[in-house]
Amino acid sequence: MAGTGTGWRTDVLGEDWVARDLDLPDGAVATLVRRADGARPAAPSAAPGRGSAAGEEPPSGAGERPAVLYVHGFIDYFFQTHVAEAVEARGYRFYALDLRGYGRSIGRGSGAPSRPDDDPNFVTDLAVYARDLDAAARAIRAEGHERLVVLGHSTGGLVASLWADARPGRLAALVLNSPWFDLNKPWVFRGPVTWVVDAVGRVAPRLVVGGLDPHWAEALHASTGGEWDFDLAWKPIEGFPVRAGFLRAVRRGHARVARGLHVDCPVLVLASARSGPASGWHDALLTTDSVLDVGQITSRAERLGDDVTVVTVEGGAHDLALSPEPARSTYLREVLDWLDARV
Repeated sequence: MAGTGTGWRTDVLGEDWVARDLDLPDGAVATLVRRADGARPAAPSAAPGRGSAAGEEPPSGAGERPAVLYVHGFIDYFFQTHVAEAVEARGYRFYALDLRGYGRSIGRGSGAPSRPDDDPNFVTDLAVYARDLDAAARAIRAEGHERLVVLGHSTGGLVASLWADARPGRLAALVLNSPWFDLNKPWVFRGPVTWVVDAVGRVAPRLVVGGLDPHWAEALHASTGGEWDFDLAWKPIEGFPVRAGFLRAVRRGHARVARGLHVDCPVLVLASARSGPASGWHDALLTTDSVLDVGQITSRAERLGDDVTVVTVEGGAHDLALSPEPARSTYLREVLDWLDARV
């Protein structure tokens, strides 16, 4: 089953999915993913929330609905096919982007000054991701979609927020799933240690300064008792090293959010109702945000723009789309009902 136009190939998700490289001006490569032609339901099927039942006519105005572009988080890539199915069941076209140095894009660059293909998930300036998003938006528009919604998770939520701020008029809406707006550490890390990283990251950007706790990924993956079967080469249990240049770039992005952005489209920010311990195994790993601080998320959300809605999801995990039921369906229903109402 093939995609429309040139450059699409069968994706690792199977014959119902296609991917294409997005060659970027600095020699890096990002990857755009969507369902193959003919793989989408002919009419909206049952989905969490008030979507039409299978076989019914699409909702009025579904043809004018914007496309939705998903942007993943750190040590991540697109594999959440149930999100695409729910989105398309409501009449929206779904795309996903594996940023340079992530997932399908690892090792595909030709070697830009930041060498995104040398170290997975590594850049020294979040602004380079604007090129990835620009290329994805152009490719989606070329397929006939004039309006676009971006759905960003965690680091992808931070990247998408900065991009939306820098590209006024580009988006119909911005949806953020547990966006990474601050460092979930004590004040000494958010202050003095950040100042040190800012200096070190400039002169020794590849210096390893930390890593993520493996227990979150262990709780998710099927091989360690979880529900999800993702590629451990692209999303390893032990993660990828956190390097000084990358952390410096992220902390500078956090500072921009703290100063206030001016996103000119409606914004929906969703987070778990509670935070859990960010290290070690505990029974609430999948029913709390055990990566980020939900208080930081909800307080910083107010600084994104003039039209921001904040929703908390009881029993939600860090990636709300990977929460156990019923939180997973609650999250998808909240997103899709809000999109139906606002765009």
